[in-house]
Amino acid sequence: MKIDFEGRRVIVTGAAHGFGRAIAQSFAADGAAVIACDVNTEGLAETARLCGCETMRLDVGDRAAVQAAIGRIGTVDILVNNAGGVCGQTGRPIEEISAADWQAIFHVNLSGTFFMTQAVAPGMKDRKRGRVVNVSSGAGRGISLTGIQAYASAKAGQIGLTRQLAHELGPWGITVNCIAPGFVRSNPTTERQWEAMGKDGQERLLSNIAMRRLGTPDDIANAVMFFASDHAGWITGETLGVDGGK
Repeated sequence: MKIDFEGRRVIVTGAAHGFGRAIAQSFAADGAAVIACDVNTEGLAETARLCGCETMRLDVGDRAAVQAAIGRIGTVDILVNNAGGVCGQTGRPIEEISAADWQAIFHVNLSGTFFMTQAVAPGMKDRKRGRVVNVSSGAGRGISLTGIQAYASAKAGQIGLTRQLAHELGPWGITVNCIAPGFVRSNPTTERQWEAMGKDGQERLLSNIAMRRLGTPDDIANAVMFFASDHAGWITGETLGVDGGK
């Protein structure tokens, strides 16, 4: 199976590190013109150094900024909604969660996915083709290892949005699919989570994975590349667990 993105324009959000950087590098290596977006400009610069992509500072939860950015970028063939995370929060009892804490996580994880897809959809409709790949989490299909209520909820929301948009955009030849990664040591946040588990917790986590190992950012990128390719042209509305087997 040969996957080639020569001549395709790809936007990858959350591309300053981790999954987003690996995804941007994979698309660039296969010939795509990549626009890497994030609020972390220092990380974006490193991503650009590694794969030669174009970069853009963008808060995906700011609808006006997203609309303006897509207006400048123009034609987009593939959108990867990878921006997300826990926004520096840790697990706490429900009664301690403020409205601002709740909204901050929805802002980047779910609203950002909606706003980005909303912005690129008209151009994809005009060309009667397009690929949208959302990066959710195993937390959206079960529970979050972090214990963060908003994170589990927003990631579940991405999966529901994927199904809904697949049916809305399918008549224009646009597929919308989703990846649900398992735990991967891919950025400073996941490194802190891994260390906090301690040796016993790490062993318990690995014992619940069929492959008995953690994945890598490249494992996630490979799944995204498949959904974005022509080989997945009759697959839409699906969520693929990339988690080593649960």
